[in-house]
Amino acid sequence: MSTGLADNVRKYRRTAGLSQEGLAEAADLSLSTVRKVEQGGDARVETLHALARALGVTTSALFATEVPRPVVDDGANRRYLAELRRALMPPIGLTAVLTEPAEAGSLSAMRREIEDGHALYQADRYSSVAKKLPGLLRSSEAAVAALEGDERQQAVIARSYALLLAGKYLTQVRQYDMAYYALAEGIRLARESGQTLTAATGVVGLCWLLLRQDRFDESEQLAAMTADEMEPRFSQASPGALAVWGELSLRVASAAVRNNRPDVAREARRMAATAASALDQEHIDYRSHWTTFGPVTAELKAVEDLSLMGDARGVIRRTDDGPLSEKAVRNYGKPSANNWDRHRLDVARAHVLLGSHQDAMDVLTSIRNTSGEWIKHQSMARYLMRDILKSRKRTLTQDMRGMAAHLSVAE
Repeated sequence: MSTGLADNVRKYRRTAGLSQEGLAEAADLSLSTVRKVEQGGDARVETLHALARALGVTTSALFATEVPRPVVDDGANRRYLAELRRALMPPIGLTAVLTEPAEAGSLSAMRREIEDGHALYQADRYSSVAKKLPGLLRSSEAAVAALEGDERQQAVIARSYALLLAGKYLTQVRQYDMAYYALAEGIRLARESGQTLTAATGVVGLCWLLLRQDRFDESEQLAAMTADEMEPRFSQASPGALAVWGELSLRVASAAVRNNRPDVAREARRMAATAASALDQEHIDYRSHWTTFGPVTAELKAVEDLSLMGDARGVIRRTDDGPLSEKAVRNYGKPSANNWDRHRLDVARAHVLLGSHQDAMDVLTSIRNTSGEWIKHQSMARYLMRDILKSRKRTLTQDMRGMAAHLSVAE
């Protein structure tokens, strides 16, 4: 039972002069949900967002430090990632680091491997990425140790790229402690090599990780500070610099809207839209910034805010309009597969909220057909599937049973 969360919700509710019924109405939640939270039951982060908005506090204010619940079985992930863990986080003694012998990779070979790794990641081939990373991390580390002068400097830069790729992959598959180590080390090497743009794109990734850990205050502060430090002159900035600055603005907005700071989120969205307008197309270069960025991506994230606020009709209304219309996407270019699929999950959620369960299933099935591995790692997809199964009054369709099995959701 989450007694700290329960105590915080009860405290702020009483401070606001609300009954449980009043809080449920203000948050647009059921009375049973409010009672469950105040009795120490589990709650989705989306539910906490709604409670925080109704209480006029940040979402972070509701969180409390407690003893974590035991993990039932994380043995499989430990085994699957054992080799990557050894390459990324070797044992360190008083005088030596216990690393496995590796041959220094050539600079050109390492760059090709990094490009291949990004391509595999974008294609949702996560097993292939996991297999590629240990050798890439070891060969880049050996190259840094073996080379001198300018070649060593280039090897350090290549290693920072490899670490940021590892951090991206590990965040996606929710191995957050390993991801933090990879990102922090990648940022440090890039910063020490004078690669400010590469270091900043690592910060974009670190903000994503913090967001996934519900560390909203830190994610917003880090993104805002970094954006201030590298704010570009729009008339002279490279597309990569505009894209990274725009991505940092998106991170500020994403953290702020989840933390019930709508004014901060709106201003950050405005800055991201300004950068996207200056680019006038979706820009992609995974070595110079985290993902694609441009007018379509900026609009996807603005619609995500509507989803977080529970405005299902607003999500549906803007899904095929403006920068997200079929014609606009053709003109501006496609966003990254991950961002587009995340948007489609928002659309599926909107259909669930509106009671259109078959429409939601159609969207989920479409995502599974194009990004079957990606959707397995999305907690929102599992939540939506559970909601569909819970509300289904007739016999489950074959598609519903197949999707539940794919997402490991019990019928």
